[in-house]
Amino acid sequence: MPKMKSNKPTIRSKCWKLLLEVHHVSAQEYISLVKQGKPQEYSKIRNDTFRTLATDRKFLDVVEEDSLIRVLCAFAWSTQATSVQDTDVSFTYVQGMNVLAAPFLYTMTEMEAFYSYSNFIKNCCPLYVQPTLQGVHCGIKLLEECLCKIDVELYDYLKLKRLSAELYAFPSVLTICACTPPLDQVMQLWDFLLAWGIHLNIICIIAQLYLIRDELMSHASPMKLLRIFPDLDADKVIRETIRMVKLLPDELYDLLVRHPYDPTVAEKIGW
Repeated sequence: MPKMKSNKPTIRSKCWKLLLEVHHVSAQEYISLVKQGKPQEYSKIRNDTFRTLATDRKFLDVVEEDSLIRVLCAFAWSTQATSVQDTDVSFTYVQGMNVLAAPFLYTMTEMEAFYSYSNFIKNCCPLYVQPTLQGVHCGIKLLEECLCKIDVELYDYLKLKRLSAELYAFPSVLTICACTPPLDQVMQLWDFLLAWGIHLNIICIIAQLYLIRDELMSHASPMKLLRIFPDLDADKVIRETIRMVKLLPDELYDLLVRHPYDPTVAEKIGW
Protein backbone atom coordinates (compact mmCIF):
# COMPACT_ATOMS: atom_id res chain seq x y z
CA MET A 1 0.00 0.00 0.00
CA PRO A 2 1.40 3.47 -0.93
CA LYS A 3 2.47 5.71 1.91
CA MET A 4 -0.26 8.12 3.00
CA LYS A 5 0.62 11.80 3.04
CA SER A 6 0.22 13.32 6.51
CA ASN A 7 -0.89 16.92 7.00
CA LYS A 8 -0.32 18.63 10.32
CA PRO A 9 -3.45 18.88 12.51
CA THR A 10 -4.96 22.35 12.43
CA ILE A 11 -7.56 24.20 14.49
CA ARG A 12 -9.89 23.91 11.50
CA SER A 13 -9.47 20.15 11.22
CA LYS A 14 -10.16 19.72 14.94
CA CYS A 15 -13.25 21.93 14.77
CA TRP A 16 -14.60 20.19 11.68
CA LYS A 17 -14.24 16.79 13.34
CA LEU A 18 -16.10 18.07 16.41
CA LEU A 19 -18.89 19.59 14.30
CA LEU A 20 -19.23 16.36 12.31
CA GLU A 21 -19.09 14.24 15.48
CA VAL A 22 -16.08 12.25 14.34
CA HIS A 23 -15.31 10.37 17.54
CA HIS A 24 -13.85 7.23 15.97
CA VAL A 25 -10.72 7.16 13.80
CA SER A 26 -9.12 3.78 13.19
CA ALA A 27 -6.01 3.34 11.07
CA GLN A 28 -6.56 -0.42 11.03
CA GLU A 29 -10.12 -0.08 9.75
CA TYR A 30 -9.20 2.48 7.09
CA ILE A 31 -6.24 0.47 5.81
CA SER A 32 -8.45 -2.63 5.71
CA LEU A 33 -10.94 -0.77 3.49
CA VAL A 34 -8.20 0.53 1.20
CA LYS A 35 -6.72 -2.97 0.85
CA GLN A 36 -10.02 -4.23 -0.56
CA GLY A 37 -8.88 -2.65 -3.80
CA LYS A 38 -11.07 -1.37 -6.59
CA PRO A 39 -14.81 -1.14 -5.85
CA GLN A 40 -17.46 -1.46 -8.54
CA GLU A 41 -17.48 2.35 -8.92
CA TYR A 42 -13.71 2.55 -9.54
CA SER A 43 -13.89 3.64 -13.19
CA LYS A 44 -16.29 6.47 -12.31
CA ILE A 45 -14.01 7.56 -9.46
CA ARG A 46 -10.92 7.60 -11.69
CA ASN A 47 -12.80 9.49 -14.36
CA ASP A 48 -13.34 12.36 -11.87
CA THR A 49 -10.34 12.46 -9.54
CA PHE A 50 -7.80 13.89 -11.99
CA ARG A 51 -10.15 16.82 -12.69
CA THR A 52 -10.73 17.69 -9.02
CA LEU A 53 -9.89 21.39 -8.49
CA ALA A 54 -7.43 20.89 -11.35
CA THR A 55 -6.65 24.61 -11.71
CA ASP A 56 -6.03 25.22 -7.99
CA ARG A 57 -2.27 25.15 -7.44
CA LYS A 58 -2.56 25.22 -3.62
CA PHE A 59 -4.81 22.17 -3.61
CA LEU A 60 -2.60 20.25 -6.02
CA ASP A 61 0.48 21.04 -3.93
CA VAL A 62 -1.14 19.59 -0.80
CA VAL A 63 -3.40 16.76 -2.01
CA GLU A 64 -2.21 13.91 -4.19
CA GLU A 65 -4.70 12.28 -6.54
CA ASP A 66 -3.90 8.87 -5.03
CA SER A 67 -5.12 10.11 -1.63
CA LEU A 68 -8.42 11.23 -3.14
CA ILE A 69 -8.81 7.90 -4.93
CA ARG A 70 -8.17 5.96 -1.72
CA VAL A 71 -10.68 7.99 0.30
CA LEU A 72 -13.40 7.62 -2.34
CA CYS A 73 -12.77 3.92 -2.81
CA ALA A 74 -12.73 3.31 0.95
CA PHE A 75 -16.02 5.17 1.27
CA ALA A 76 -17.53 3.04 -1.50
CA TRP A 77 -16.51 -0.15 0.32
CA SER A 78 -17.67 1.14 3.71
CA THR A 79 -21.17 1.92 2.46
CA GLN A 80 -21.85 -1.19 0.38
CA ALA A 81 -24.24 -2.63 2.96
CA THR A 82 -25.40 0.54 4.68
CA SER A 83 -28.38 2.83 4.28
CA VAL A 84 -30.01 5.65 6.18
CA GLN A 85 -32.37 4.22 8.78
CA ASP A 86 -36.09 4.11 7.87
CA THR A 87 -35.50 5.49 4.34
CA ASP A 88 -34.66 4.19 0.88
CA VAL A 89 -31.38 6.12 0.92
CA SER A 90 -28.25 4.13 0.12
CA PHE A 91 -24.85 5.12 -1.23
CA THR A 92 -22.85 4.77 -4.39
CA TYR A 93 -20.41 7.03 -6.21
CA VAL A 94 -22.01 9.91 -8.12
CA GLN A 95 -20.89 13.11 -9.79
CA GLY A 96 -19.55 15.72 -7.39
CA MET A 97 -18.44 13.42 -4.59
CA ASN A 98 -14.80 13.97 -5.55
CA VAL A 99 -15.12 17.74 -5.07
CA LEU A 100 -16.93 17.29 -1.75
CA ALA A 101 -13.99 15.22 -0.49
CA ALA A 102 -11.42 17.82 -1.55
CA PRO A 103 -11.80 20.31 1.36
CA PHE A 104 -11.37 17.51 3.90
CA LEU A 105 -8.16 16.24 2.29
CA TYR A 106 -6.85 19.78 2.04
CA THR A 107 -7.18 20.45 5.77
CA MET A 108 -6.75 17.00 7.39
CA THR A 109 -4.70 13.85 7.26
CA GLU A 110 -6.01 11.30 4.78
CA MET A 111 -7.42 9.07 7.50
CA GLU A 112 -9.15 11.95 9.30
CA ALA A 113 -10.50 13.14 5.97
CA PHE A 114 -12.06 9.73 5.30
CA TYR A 115 -13.97 9.63 8.58
CA SER A 116 -15.00 13.29 8.39
CA TYR A 117 -16.11 12.94 4.77
CA SER A 118 -18.06 9.79 5.62
CA ASN A 119 -19.97 11.51 8.42
CA PHE A 120 -20.54 14.56 6.24
CA ILE A 121 -22.07 12.54 3.40
CA LYS A 122 -24.12 10.22 5.59
CA ASN A 123 -25.42 12.79 8.09
CA CYS A 124 -25.38 16.18 6.36
CA CYS A 125 -26.28 15.57 2.73
CA PRO A 126 -27.15 11.93 1.93
CA LEU A 127 -29.71 12.98 -0.70
CA TYR A 128 -27.07 14.98 -2.59
CA VAL A 129 -25.27 11.75 -3.52
CA GLN A 130 -28.19 9.61 -4.66
CA PRO A 131 -28.23 8.42 -8.30
CA THR A 132 -31.01 10.94 -9.05
CA LEU A 133 -29.20 13.75 -7.16
CA GLN A 134 -32.54 14.35 -5.42
CA GLY A 135 -31.13 16.69 -2.79
CA VAL A 136 -29.32 18.77 -5.40
CA HIS A 137 -32.43 19.19 -7.56
CA CYS A 138 -34.55 20.03 -4.52
CA GLY A 139 -31.92 22.55 -3.45
CA ILE A 140 -32.08 24.19 -6.88
CA LYS A 141 -35.87 24.39 -6.74
CA LEU A 142 -35.74 25.83 -3.22
CA LEU A 143 -33.11 28.34 -4.37
CA GLU A 144 -35.62 29.83 -6.81
CA GLU A 145 -38.35 29.91 -4.17
CA CYS A 146 -36.01 31.60 -1.69
CA LEU A 147 -34.80 34.10 -4.30
CA CYS A 148 -38.41 35.03 -5.02
CA LYS A 149 -38.94 35.83 -1.33
CA ILE A 150 -35.62 37.61 -0.86
CA ASP A 151 -35.37 39.65 -4.09
CA VAL A 152 -38.43 39.37 -6.32
CA GLU A 153 -37.09 41.95 -8.76
CA LEU A 154 -33.94 39.93 -9.46
CA TYR A 155 -36.00 36.74 -9.55
CA ASP A 156 -38.35 38.21 -12.16
CA TYR A 157 -35.46 39.56 -14.24
CA LEU A 158 -33.73 36.17 -14.40
CA LYS A 159 -37.05 34.54 -15.30
CA LEU A 160 -37.54 37.13 -18.04
CA LYS A 161 -34.14 36.15 -19.41
CA ARG A 162 -35.15 32.48 -19.14
CA LEU A 163 -32.40 31.79 -16.64
CA SER A 164 -33.45 29.04 -14.26
CA ALA A 165 -31.31 28.13 -11.28
CA GLU A 166 -30.72 24.76 -12.96
CA LEU A 167 -28.62 26.59 -15.56
CA TYR A 168 -26.46 28.80 -13.34
CA ALA A 169 -26.48 27.26 -9.86
CA PHE A 170 -26.15 23.50 -10.43
CA PRO A 171 -22.37 23.23 -9.80
CA SER A 172 -22.53 25.45 -6.70
CA VAL A 173 -25.37 23.42 -5.19
CA LEU A 174 -23.81 20.07 -6.13
CA THR A 175 -20.42 20.88 -4.58
CA ILE A 176 -21.57 23.09 -1.66
CA CYS A 177 -19.72 25.96 -3.39
CA ALA A 178 -16.42 24.05 -3.32
CA CYS A 179 -16.14 24.57 -7.09
CA THR A 180 -15.84 28.37 -6.74
CA PRO A 181 -12.30 29.62 -6.09
CA PRO A 182 -10.27 30.61 -4.21
CA LEU A 183 -9.92 27.58 -1.97
CA ASP A 184 -9.07 29.54 1.19
CA GLN A 185 -12.43 31.32 0.87
CA VAL A 186 -14.21 27.99 0.33
CA MET A 187 -12.70 26.73 3.56
CA GLN A 188 -13.92 29.80 5.42
CA LEU A 189 -17.41 29.38 3.97
CA TRP A 190 -17.41 25.72 4.99
CA ASP A 191 -16.48 26.75 8.55
CA PHE A 192 -19.78 28.62 8.58
CA LEU A 193 -21.81 25.90 6.84
CA LEU A 194 -20.55 23.05 9.02
CA ALA A 195 -21.33 25.10 12.13
CA TRP A 196 -24.82 26.25 11.13
CA GLY A 197 -25.99 23.74 8.53
CA ILE A 198 -25.16 23.07 4.90
CA HIS A 199 -28.74 23.96 3.91
CA LEU A 200 -27.52 27.57 4.16
CA ASN A 201 -25.41 26.98 1.07
CA ILE A 202 -28.56 27.68 -0.96
CA ILE A 203 -28.75 31.15 0.57
CA CYS A 204 -25.00 31.59 0.12
CA ILE A 205 -25.50 31.14 -3.62
CA ILE A 206 -28.26 33.76 -3.61
CA ALA A 207 -25.87 36.03 -1.69
CA GLN A 208 -23.32 35.58 -4.47
CA LEU A 209 -25.97 36.68 -6.99
CA TYR A 210 -26.81 39.68 -4.85
CA LEU A 211 -23.17 40.79 -4.73
CA ILE A 212 -23.25 41.18 -8.53
CA ARG A 213 -26.89 42.24 -8.67
CA ASP A 214 -26.31 45.59 -10.38
CA GLU A 215 -24.23 43.97 -13.12
CA LEU A 216 -26.83 41.23 -13.62
CA MET A 217 -29.75 43.67 -13.80
CA SER A 218 -28.01 45.91 -16.33
CA HIS A 219 -26.53 43.18 -18.52
CA ALA A 220 -28.32 42.29 -21.73
CA SER A 221 -27.16 38.68 -21.39
CA PRO A 222 -26.69 37.92 -17.66
CA MET A 223 -25.86 34.27 -18.33
CA LYS A 224 -22.46 35.45 -19.59
CA LEU A 225 -21.77 36.66 -16.05
CA LEU A 226 -23.10 33.47 -14.46
CA ARG A 227 -21.25 30.90 -16.56
CA ILE A 228 -18.42 31.24 -14.07
CA PHE A 229 -19.24 32.78 -10.70
CA PRO A 230 -16.92 35.58 -9.51
CA ASP A 231 -14.24 34.63 -7.00
CA LEU A 232 -15.74 33.83 -3.63
CA ASP A 233 -15.60 36.41 -0.84
CA ALA A 234 -16.63 34.38 2.21
CA ASP A 235 -17.03 37.32 4.62
CA LYS A 236 -19.40 39.19 2.30
CA VAL A 237 -21.35 36.06 1.39
CA ILE A 238 -21.79 35.07 5.04
CA ARG A 239 -22.95 38.56 6.03
CA GLU A 240 -25.54 38.62 3.24
CA THR A 241 -26.66 35.07 4.04
CA ILE A 242 -27.32 35.98 7.68
CA ARG A 243 -29.35 39.00 6.54
CA MET A 244 -31.30 37.11 3.89
CA VAL A 245 -32.24 34.06 5.93
CA LYS A 246 -34.34 36.30 8.21
CA LEU A 247 -36.55 37.17 5.23
CA LEU A 248 -37.73 33.60 4.65
CA PRO A 249 -41.11 32.33 5.90
CA ASP A 250 -40.82 29.63 8.55
CA GLU A 251 -42.38 26.94 6.35
CA LEU A 252 -39.96 27.59 3.49
CA TYR A 253 -36.99 27.67 5.85
CA ASP A 254 -38.06 24.33 7.34
CA LEU A 255 -38.05 22.76 3.86
CA LEU A 256 -34.66 24.30 3.21
CA VAL A 257 -33.24 22.78 6.41
CA ARG A 258 -34.57 19.31 5.61
CA HIS A 259 -33.91 19.05 1.86
CA PRO A 260 -30.40 17.52 2.10
CA TYR A 261 -31.59 14.51 4.12
CA ASP A 262 -35.41 14.23 4.16
CA PRO A 263 -36.87 12.45 1.09
CA THR A 264 -40.38 13.79 1.81
CA VAL A 265 -39.32 17.36 0.90
CA ALA A 266 -39.28 16.46 -2.82
CA GLU A 267 -43.02 15.79 -2.92
CA LYS A 268 -43.82 18.91 -0.89
CA ILE A 269 -42.02 21.19 -3.35
CA GLY A 270 -43.28 19.39 -6.45
CA TRP A 271 -40.05 17.78 -7.61
